[in-house]
Amino acid sequence: MKLTDISRQLATAFAAVGVSGLVLVGCSNSSAPEANQEPVTEGATAETTASTSDIDPEHTKIVIGTTEGDFADMVRNQVKGTLEAQGYEVELVAFTDYVRPNLALAEGDLDINIFQHKPYLDTFKKENNLDLVEVFQVPTAPLGIYSGKKSSLDEAFKGMSVSAPNDPSNFARALVMMDDLGWIKLKDGIDPLTASKADIADNSKYDIDIVELEAAQLPRARDEVDFAVINGNYATDSGIKLTEALFQEPSFAYVNWSAIKSADTGKKWVEDVTNAYNSEAFKKYAHETFPGYKYPKIWGSDTSASTDTAAKTDSTETVETEAAAQ
Repeated sequence: MKLTDISRQLATAFAAVGVSGLVLVGCSNSSAPEANQEPVTEGATAETTASTSDIDPEHTKIVIGTTEGDFADMVRNQVKGTLEAQGYEVELVAFTDYVRPNLALAEGDLDINIFQHKPYLDTFKKENNLDLVEVFQVPTAPLGIYSGKKSSLDEAFKGMSVSAPNDPSNFARALVMMDDLGWIKLKDGIDPLTASKADIADNSKYDIDIVELEAAQLPRARDEVDFAVINGNYATDSGIKLTEALFQEPSFAYVNWSAIKSADTGKKWVEDVTNAYNSEAFKKYAHETFPGYKYPKIWGSDTSASTDTAAKTDSTETVETEAAAQ
């Protein structure tokens, strides 16, 4: 099964699954429905920013919503300072669930949110009748295959064990990765979102024992299997460097996006936030702080992690989100 096939199927695959089934791929670490509204930097007020000519005069305060963790850190440590230096007042609201950030955005409590990949956004806004649109991609911790008892993909052998997250969406992604590596062969035309063991057409090459575990247990169980498929956030939470991955999913379909209300498209403040996330200063910060992450496709040659296998992509891939990043 080729990545081009997956790309063509993603839109219909995600549309067929309820939002509750997609929560696990919204990209964060927690599911408690809480939010932390952080104070603006002392001295940054609407009065002072309104007098600055280099900002949107009709929108001098920007409220950014993210999930807690790396996306919130990107705002705290880099983006907030950049926008405030420009003259904006910036407020960060950090959530610990995947539902409220989109609802808060639609209701006007946020100006922009950053926490989700495009298939999740597309499905959520359709099911909830929300007029939201994606703007730009952000660095995202990808799913990867890590060493267990074996330290190299060249050590793959018949009868090896491979652990994988047991939730349906991430397990499907793990199967697609193994198919990409040639470890297994998936049936033609299967749904990449819901792929299961029943969709494996051929496992005879390595006769892999696929061990399904709770995602949070995968880092701790590495020494019990030959290889481990681990979610990026659980890898980093456990102190595993993403650059240690032996292979990362090549598709850009799961790189996360920012989202705004459609009515705000084209406004200067949106352009300024976009520029802050695509600035050379932010790129430098991201490469130094988040090595091994999947970087925005629009960044060009800096899009992927530093391992040779992580950089392996299909040049013919036509994921719909690429057009939105132009």
